[in-house]
Amino acid sequence: MTTDTTEKGLETLIVGAMTGAKADPVQTDIGKEPTALYGGTGWILGRWQDYDREYAVDIIQLAAFLNSTQPEMVESLDLKNASPTRQKFLARLQGEITKRGIIDVLRKGVKHGPHNLDLFYGTPTPGNTKAEERYALNRFSVTRQLRYSRDETKLALDLALFINGLPVATFELKNSLTKQTVEDAVEQYKNDRDQKELLFQFGRCVVHFAVDDHEVKFCTHLSGKSSWFLPFNQGYNDGAGNPPNPNGIKTDYLWKKILTPKGLTDILENYAQVVEDKNELTGKKKKEVQIFPRYHQLDVVRKLLADAGQHGAGSRYLIQHSAGSGKSNSIAWLAHQLIGLKKDDKYVFDSIIVITDRRVLDKQIRDTIKQFAQVSSTVGHAENSGDLRKFIESGKKIIISTVQKFPFILDEIGMDHHGQKFSIIIDEAHSSQGGNTAAAMNEALSDPEYPKDPEDTVNDALEKRMQARKMLPNASYFAFTATPKNKTLELFGEPYQEGGQVKHRPFHSYTMKQAIQEGFILDVLSYYTPVNSYYKLIKTVEEDPEFDTKRAKKKLRKYVESHDYAIQLKAEIMVDHFHEQVIALKKIDRQARAMVVTSGIERAIQYYHAISTYLIERKSSYQAIVAFSGEHEYGGVKVTEASLNGFPSSKIEDKIKEDPYRFLICADKFQTGYDEPLLHTMYVDKVLAGIKAVQTLSRLNRAHPQKHDVFVLDFMNDTDIIQAAFSDYYRTTILSDETDPNKLHDLKSDLDSYQVYAPEDIEQLVDLYLGGADRDKLDPILDTCVAVYKNQLDEEGQVDFKGKAKAFNRTYGFLASVLPYTDAGWEKLSIFLNFLVPKLPAPIEEDFSKGILEAIDMDSYRVEKQAVVKIQLPDSDAEIEPVPTSGGGFKPEPELERLSYILKGFNDQFGTLFTDADRTIRLITEELPAAVLADVAYQNARKNSDKQNARIEHDKAARRAAIARMSVETEFFKQFSDNESFRRAVLDTLFSLTYS
Repeated sequence: MTTDTTEKGLETLIVGAMTGAKADPVQTDIGKEPTALYGGTGWILGRWQDYDREYAVDIIQLAAFLNSTQPEMVESLDLKNASPTRQKFLARLQGEITKRGIIDVLRKGVKHGPHNLDLFYGTPTPGNTKAEERYALNRFSVTRQLRYSRDETKLALDLALFINGLPVATFELKNSLTKQTVEDAVEQYKNDRDQKELLFQFGRCVVHFAVDDHEVKFCTHLSGKSSWFLPFNQGYNDGAGNPPNPNGIKTDYLWKKILTPKGLTDILENYAQVVEDKNELTGKKKKEVQIFPRYHQLDVVRKLLADAGQHGAGSRYLIQHSAGSGKSNSIAWLAHQLIGLKKDDKYVFDSIIVITDRRVLDKQIRDTIKQFAQVSSTVGHAENSGDLRKFIESGKKIIISTVQKFPFILDEIGMDHHGQKFSIIIDEAHSSQGGNTAAAMNEALSDPEYPKDPEDTVNDALEKRMQARKMLPNASYFAFTATPKNKTLELFGEPYQEGGQVKHRPFHSYTMKQAIQEGFILDVLSYYTPVNSYYKLIKTVEEDPEFDTKRAKKKLRKYVESHDYAIQLKAEIMVDHFHEQVIALKKIDRQARAMVVTSGIERAIQYYHAISTYLIERKSSYQAIVAFSGEHEYGGVKVTEASLNGFPSSKIEDKIKEDPYRFLICADKFQTGYDEPLLHTMYVDKVLAGIKAVQTLSRLNRAHPQKHDVFVLDFMNDTDIIQAAFSDYYRTTILSDETDPNKLHDLKSDLDSYQVYAPEDIEQLVDLYLGGADRDKLDPILDTCVAVYKNQLDEEGQVDFKGKAKAFNRTYGFLASVLPYTDAGWEKLSIFLNFLVPKLPAPIEEDFSKGILEAIDMDSYRVEKQAVVKIQLPDSDAEIEPVPTSGGGFKPEPELERLSYILKGFNDQFGTLFTDADRTIRLITEELPAAVLADVAYQNARKNSDKQNARIEHDKAARRAAIARMSVETEFFKQFSDNESFRRAVLDTLFSLTYS
């Protein structure tokens, strides 16, 4: 007999694995145990003939469950007969599921007349024999070819899953060997399964699966053609899909591992939920949303719980989950399950503390946890310094706060909680674990193990400070971020050996690559358009004074870009583009919004007025909102975002979703942690690089059923800078090596050699400070050192000393938390430098560009949109360098030039004559330097090698950058390749622009 490669064969394979059954079960009477045997992963094989289409229930399985658990109910409800009593009960059951949803009905049962019916028994606690016996009586059944329709009785689903006769999941199966895929299954749900059928109505089933032998997709709410199916795949090679399965087909994890009775019970109890989405403006409920966990969410929470349950408190975990990963729900599910986590019959954690540095998510995480926590009174939000102690004492299990509030908790919290175990969940870990703030948090929650000596208060205080810098032994850290920095990886990542180095990697990752390929986020680099600015400046004074070239050019660039005419022109481009390329093309069904990213509050307010004015001129129906922090003086008047917008700041997030508002103009706000699927277009007028570039542009990537692309129009950055920024976070990010603690010895030695302070100065100040001396006892010591710094160090020495002092404190603040040992000398020097550095005056640098803006005017300005490009990212794990420990600074020498020469050079670069020569100058002075600076090998050489070796790496990087532009800069590349003198001149110019 040949292998059955049809869709029916896949159905048989799945059912056989779940039930172990080889044939359909024999029909039995209601109230009697069906003859099908348990097998496979623990499922019973049900019969489609037992399904009551009128009430969407398998009456045989329901009656069998009630007969074995609550036998009196079978008689009282007359379930054995098709009587009015049974019909009344089934109608009541159907009504409760319609109103509350199947998840709540399974969890809480149904009240019917005098009866309280349990319809499902949850996971028993270990050792509770009675609960284990009841759980074993649950009936998990799978039915093939379920005829579900009341009207079209021949319509059938491939598979349906039931718990105690109540449907919880449906399947449409396809087989690639018969030229059909998971997408055909999705289309079948959208087009052939009527959402008005009882089985497909909202809340009736937990989930609907579209499955083939390669991929799985799911939907929680069937709504015809607008049904939104999401991938439920394991991921492969940091991307979408599933890995090859040596033991079967790629998707068998779904029924062999996920949808086991135990696994499905866990999902129903701890993950699946119907939540309400409220309109914050009106307070009214907008809609209900049914949530089912995505594969990576289920995977990471289960793995974290298993590891924490095995090892107890004291571990560190880094979770690199991309934007669009559903991080808020992952954190919420993890938090409320950590409450009940046990090891050796004892709770692992006494309190779970969730820290978020993002104001927008602070409320979102709090509300999500409250929705999923089975008892909302277990959740508290620490609004002020006294809350943490109050919540711990009153038994709050989950406490949410922001990292900024932790230093203020110390005075309030007391010592009552010492000895307790904490779980600390950190959202956006890269910004939530700063040195001093983290030390204060650790001190608040630590369980000191060192002895206290009342006779030796200074040493005791010093030891307490050093211990507070350590990661807490009585706490586990769960750090979530999409963009881990080197410091974050070293603090929380998993260490491993490779090539003689200790590297660090995340405990779990869901990459940007996978999120994009799965459609959970959009690729913001697919439609990236740089905009070049061209200007001509003229001299307005007769004389020709000298100015510092570099500083002058920076001032000129800022002057030009913030000039009212430039802002007006760019505002018009933005508004016209939005109307003609976004709204006219029906992006997100004409619901699209745009964000304008500006370099500061002044610029944001300028844009707000310019865009608002031009919208009126265009007779547009749309309006703009401006977002910035605090109060700002503009045009001689104090303004706030509320005074300009006409509504409170707290309403911005909801207002931008509603007409007439379409433009959100931002100065820093809303550039991290802001999730708005209606954002489609971004206009960037701010220099971006590194993590900031990734976070800012990623505001666009949230998915929406009608959102198929996004668009970036960038007035300030080029493709090389953006590509370099995103490359580190496209796949899993790895730390290439650990920070060398010997760098601290080197920095301390260099600082000591300047003799700005004496060892006794450090000892005396630390003793006074830790002993609680008055402020006026510290200043004489510090002022004496400042005098030495000013009078005995030349300008270069002052720059170097101050730079290395800052580097020491920065590096020590990080290393002290990860090193297994303490060093009192380092701690004392850190205390001393923290007081000294703010008192050290900056070297006096005369501004040789002062007055240049009063001597020039703008003659012309225009911008030119370049071709739309799709920025490609490297398909490999990125390795980032450890925390830099280099210190010292340098003072650049002014390069004095005549004003006329500076303007000529500036206009040569940014002039209005669009010649090949101008293009070449712009290439050499802007684009190639940016590409060379982004080269990792050259970056390392600049940091760690001498000038000669740096030049070697520079020339290699420059050649790579030139080759990369060969196809578009053919004339330049030919000269660069064939003309030795030209090539040498270009390399010299690039090195002088990039090395310092």
